[in-house]
Amino acid sequence: FVMARGMLCAMHRKKLPSLTDVCKNTNRIVILENVMNPTNVGAIFRSAAALNMDAILLTKGCSDPLYRRSVRVSMGTVFQIPWTYLTSGPVSGVPSGKDDPHPESYIEQLKKLGFLTVAMALRDQSLSITDPALANAEKLAIILGTEGEGLAQKTIDTCDHTVMIPMSHGVDSLNVAAASAVAFFEITKDIT
Repeated sequence: FVMARGMLCAMHRKKLPSLTDVCKNTNRIVILENVMNPTNVGAIFRSAAALNMDAILLTKGCSDPLYRRSVRVSMGTVFQIPWTYLTSGPVSGVPSGKDDPHPESYIEQLKKLGFLTVAMALRDQSLSITDPALANAEKLAIILGTEGEGLAQKTIDTCDHTVMIPMSHGVDSLNVAAASAVAFFEITKDIT
């Protein structure tokens, strides 16, 4: 069948806002660390918009939310929910972009803005996603990692808590997009 494989259109992108601007007046945000699959990025945007998340932050290793497949899978929510790319790494002195070689880490910035930072990771000492401390946190930033490898150890170590979704039948993990929907639902279900 006939399918456009080249450029469909050219547009000027507006300048992306800063982390501080995106997080202004927010209580629930998600950070994507190196989520490379555009289908997963689009699905996460769609779940975030549908399940009361206020904003999305992406590391430079993530697929572009404006990539055609991401937009399509998101059902256009990439144009509704505030988002931006991060210019620093999760730990001070570990840049993810070409900006300041020793920027304050994005996790440090979020903590200064009053966010409790949680890493979605399978660890023995992880909190369950159903832990009331998460739902009751005034400001919560949930960090999701790349397909397969998950979050970098330095990201996990820098966060306030690690969180996991309880599993059964010997299943050890969910696809990042599926995990995001479960997590977003659980941490926002009591928000009106």
